[in-house]
Amino acid sequence: MSVPNAIKILSGGAMRPLMAELVPRFEHAHGMTIDIEFRLTSALKQAIAASATFDIAILPRPDLNDLIEQGAIAPGSAADMARSTVGLAIRPGAPKPDIGSVAALRRTLLQARSIAYSDGPSGAYIAALLAKLGIAEEMAPKTKRTGEPVAELVARGEAELGMQQIVAILPVRGAELVGPLPAELQNVIIYAAGLSSGTRQAVAAEGFIAFTRTEEAKRLMRASGLEPA
Repeated sequence: MSVPNAIKILSGGAMRPLMAELVPRFEHAHGMTIDIEFRLTSALKQAIAASATFDIAILPRPDLNDLIEQGAIAPGSAADMARSTVGLAIRPGAPKPDIGSVAALRRTLLQARSIAYSDGPSGAYIAALLAKLGIAEEMAPKTKRTGEPVAELVARGEAELGMQQIVAILPVRGAELVGPLPAELQNVIIYAAGLSSGTRQAVAAEGFIAFTRTEEAKRLMRASGLEPA
């Protein structure tokens, strides 16, 4: 339920762990309330294009740029927040696979009994990565796509390996981060925040975006598996 006069934020799900730390600190420091809703990027874009009511959107930069062009996000209001990279997850205690090179990652994926990746932005990258490595056809029978955190499937034993943004892997109990994928294959997603063209709380919303660029916020980003943009 929305709170009257709260700052309404629509955010991609990958930002949930960071927002869980940032939002209470901002609310305490500024005496304000934030009402935040997390969804897949594709769902948020559809909702915003359909005139959803909100003050701030936090999305991958290309998607935010699309909404600026459509007039849903105020021109000049967008600010890059954080950089997110993709990593590989296993169950704690499982042998750590070698993903230190392109050849090693390819071999690890081919040897895996099952892998999982997301229906979100990182999932589109993983699908393209498997094709780039020339193993998409071989991996198809043992691949699972999910709308929930990929590491949850790994934790439940439903997938041997999971690939998703590191920020989405770290909070999941029962899953362990092996590390980021090789740099030459890496996909960096820049998350940005922008104001709704229809916001009635521009000053307060701008204050929250400014807060995401403070040193305190940057420290929390790094602890969540992100890098400040």
